[in-house]
Parts: sequence; structure tokens; C-alpha cells
Amino acid sequence: MEWKLCITSLLCAAAAWAQPVNQAANQTGIAHVAFRVADLEAARGFYKKLGFEQFFEMKQGERTTEAFIKINDRQFIELYPRTDASQALGLMHVCYESSDLEALHADYVKRGLTVSEVRKAGAGNLLMTMKDPEGQTIEYTQYMPGSRHFEDRGKHLGANRVSTMLMGATAPARDRAALRIFYVDRLGFTAIGMTSALRMPGVSGQELHVVETASSGIQFSVTDLKHTAAVLSGLGLQTKGTAESVIVIDPDGVVISFVK
Repeated sequence: MEWKLCITSLLCAAAAWAQPVNQAANQTGIAHVAFRVADLEAARGFYKKLGFEQFFEMKQGERTTEAFIKINDRQFIELYPRTDASQALGLMHVCYESSDLEALHADYVKRGLTVSEVRKAGAGNLLMTMKDPEGQTIEYTQYMPGSRHFEDRGKHLGANRVSTMLMGATAPARDRAALRIFYVDRLGFTAIGMTSALRMPGVSGQELHVVETASSGIQFSVTDLKHTAAVLSGLGLQTKGTAESVIVIDPDGVVISFVK
């Protein structure tokens, strides 16, 4: 029996060694979703009503250029105020967290992807970016000791947050089929049947939903949909409910879904 176990272990180890470097190994979930907003105060007020606190903002002079809304210690919503009426509102990018950004960068370069060099961003974390086939920015970050995000651990976690976990984002697409192929074949996402959902690499279970619609959105996880619907209604928000989700719309038309 011991001999058989030993042989099995050696074969498993050899198979694992033969596998190419898997970029899933160091992708831990969605770090943030960024939106362009028409009225920063209205957007901040909406998320504050949901129990989410702003933990810092970036400014140019007296003008806020970016506000960081905290969901939990690893997930955030970034709000960018519109500076010109021609700028489209809604989703700007989704950012995914990596525990080893340099290794992920090397893997993507090996795969022939066009990806920026890893650099330190303004908040002190590592960052790299690429574009999807429709020109939408995709970001990857690695939280670093001493960064604003790292130093804010355990802080600005609103006691009345409607949810404590961001589970997905919705990205509008002109060509849904082509975008799905890019995410699955090039970035290692997993298609969930014929639905719009693409599960990101790793074990987070978090998803990107690619849809042919003008609306962008985000999905939060909750444990009790009826309770969540009651809380949202109590906050004066108009809700739509199904057996699987409760939905509210933010001031810029972003679809906010709460799912079990």
C-alpha cells in the first residue's frame, strides 16, 4: 500500500511539474471596479447610504479627481468625476488582484499579450494594464506594504454595509462573443455555460459578466435576499426583485445587484 501511495504521489508531482505556469495561482479576486460619474457628491452619497465609506481621495488643487469607496480590506469602488460632457458615464475598468504581479506579467508576455510594464501607482501599490479587444482597460494590482490600501486595513469598514463582498462586475460589449473568447482563451477565465458570466482565474469564484447592453453594473453577495430588500427599501431606495437577486440603480444608471 505504501509503495502504491508513493508511486501515485510521484506521478502527481510529475504531472504538476509538467504543467505550464498557471496565472490562476496568483489571482485572488476583484480588487476594484471604477466608474465615471456625473456628480461625485451624488455618487458618494449613494454608496454611503449603502453603508460604504470613503477612505481617501486624490486631488488636483481643490478638485477631486478620484474617490476610493471601501467595501472590505481588499475590494473598493473608484469614482472618477466627469470633467467633460463627452465622457461616457459608467464602467471605466475592472481591476483584479494578484499576489505576484511580476510573475503574472511574465506569463502574459509569454502568451503574446500586450501588457504594460509593472509600475508603482499613486496609492503605493503595483499596477499593470492592458486593453481588451474593444479598447476597454483591464487593470491588475498587487497590494504593497506601506500603500494607502495596506495601511487602511481594519479601518473605514462601515458597520451598516449592506454587503461585505463584491462578487462580480458587468461590462457592456459590442461583440460579446469575441470578448468572451478573449477572456477565456487569452486570460484564462471560465465560461459558465451559455450565460453572460465568465469566472475569473483562481478560487475566488468572482465573475465578469459580458453583455450586449449599454448598462454596466456590479454584483454584491448577501446571505438573505428578503432582508436585503427590506434594508434597501428602508433606506428609501427603489428596488426590483427576482428569486435570485435584488436590484437598485445608482445615480448614473449603474445596475447594483445583490445576489445570494
